[in-house]
Formats: sequence, C-alpha cells, structure tokens
Amino acid sequence: MAVRIHFTDDDLAQIRLAQAPDPMWEALLSMHMLQTDTASAVFGGWRHTVRRRLTAPVGALLRLAPPVGYSADFLTPAAGGSGLDAGVGALLSTPRQRLGHDLVELARAGRRLPSWARLLADGDKDAVRHLGRLHRHYFATALAPWWSRVRSRFEAERAAHSRYLADGDLGGLLNTLHPGLVWRRPVLEVTGLGVDRDVHLDGRGLLVLPSYFCWRSPTLLKDPALPCVVVYPMPHETALSTANGLRSLNALLGRTRAEILESVADRGVTTTELAHDTGVSPATASHHVGILRKAGLLSTCRAGRAVLHTVTPLGLALLDGRAGH
Repeated sequence: MAVRIHFTDDDLAQIRLAQAPDPMWEALLSMHMLQTDTASAVFGGWRHTVRRRLTAPVGALLRLAPPVGYSADFLTPAAGGSGLDAGVGALLSTPRQRLGHDLVELARAGRRLPSWARLLADGDKDAVRHLGRLHRHYFATALAPWWSRVRSRFEAERAAHSRYLADGDLGGLLNTLHPGLVWRRPVLEVTGLGVDRDVHLDGRGLLVLPSYFCWRSPTLLKDPALPCVVVYPMPHETALSTANGLRSLNALLGRTRAEILESVADRGVTTTELAHDTGVSPATASHHVGILRKAGLLSTCRAGRAVLHTVTPLGLALLDGRAGH
C-alpha cells in the first residue's frame, strides 16, 4: 500500500526542500510522540519533562492530534513554514468549513474531542482564539526549550542534500531522503502510511519537509485539495559519550560545566534540576550556567513558570565534536 503522488512536468520544476523547520508540523508530530512510549532513546527525556510540565487545558489540545490515524489537517497550515506567528495566525484564520470538516473526521474515527470542539466546529471566535492560545502555550512548553536542537538538526539535514539542490537533480533528491519515499518518475510513492490512494498535483508542486519529531514513516495531509507537503523523519544522531570524548570535554570546560552541557543536550532543564544532576548547589549551578551562556554554549528562556536552560547549536557542535577525540 502506498500514496502515489503524480507529477506533471510543471510539478517537477516546483519540487522544493523546506528552508527551515515548520513549528506547526513539529508541534503536531511532537503531540503524537508525547502520547506514545516509542523511541525512548531519542525522546524519552523530552517526553518525561513535557508530561510533567504540561497543564491540563493545554493537554486537551492533544485530542485533536491522536497518535494513530487521522489528525486535524487545520493544525498544520501552509503558513507555518514562515514561523510560529505566521502559523498561528493562519490557524486563527481557518475557514469555518475546514474546522467543521476536520472535526467531523475526528469524531467519525471515534475520537474523544475537547469540550469546546462543537463551538470550534461552528467557527466561534472565542473558541478559535482559545485554540490559538493553547497552541502557543504548547509550543512554549514542549518545543521552545528544544528548538535550537530541532533547528540545528534541520540545517544539517538540508546541508546533506545541498548537492542535489545545487545540481537541480530533484529526482535524485527524492530518492535519497528516506526509504519510505520511492521515486519512479513521474510518481513519488509514500509508503508506511497504511493507506492506498493517488494524488495528482496538477501543477501545484510539492514541498518536502524534514521533521525532527516525525518517526519511522513519512506523512502528509489527508485532504488532497490542500497544498501538498510530504514530511519525512530526519535521522537522529547517536549518543556520543566515549570515555576519551568526555575526558577531552572535561579538560576544556571543567568537569562540572561539561556535565551541565551534557545534561541539557537533549532537553531543557531548570537550575534546580542541573544542580541535582551534577551534585552541586543551585547557586553553583547558576554560576556555571552563566559562564556557559556567556560563551554561547547555553541559552535560557521562560516556559510558563519555569526558566529552562538549553544547549545552543555551538554547544551541540562542541558535544558532537567529541567523537573525533
């Protein structure tokens, strides 16, 4: 079984590889991941932290994005490619017909919907604004503290395919992205979705979007009338924690600062959590965080009531460089 995307000559000239991660798609796919226990080696720490910090009202948003089967298409508007503000703005402007259609699809699948779903389906302005607020709060809690990691991995993925983009070899590009994407000109087969259907682009072109939280198989919107986007899983780096690498990092930064950088590598953490992880006082942890932040290795942001420290792309590069020692 596969989704077969049919290209015209015009479509072939309009194959695009996204230039930045899409916060709306990452939010949706992270909601899926949050509701499962899969891929613990990659997402276990993130999942534990987010489940602990997510409030009940924001958690109701997850009912629009069940981990298996259909999720509301309106959660991933095309404008998300321009950033969170543009994506949420497009979400707030979703036509009433689209809201009603997608919520009926969810209800038909037997999903339990939020208490405000009926008002949302009717296009009630307060319900729509409530959806926008929940989405922003979810992003602040579940994605913002880790966004530098998402962006860093995205940039590495895009760079890995830059040769095909530079040469204009878009067919070659499609054949190297993921095993679940099979290019047989003029048809791209998307496998692993458990559905069988044909999509004709008819001159609309195709956006190919690497995703940090997409897992195992590529995915796409159900409604073929919407802009065609194929989302595929980016490869995740393996843990780099060799003894020689750790000793080199200790020598460069000092043991405590190296441990702090390790601790924030895969998740956002508070100063108290850092103190607990490294066995120092909160004041000492705060002192070392300040030094690492001034060096450009850590960043600090607020997510709700929590103040979280996350690793920067420069910090990630330093951690990843241990493998060469």
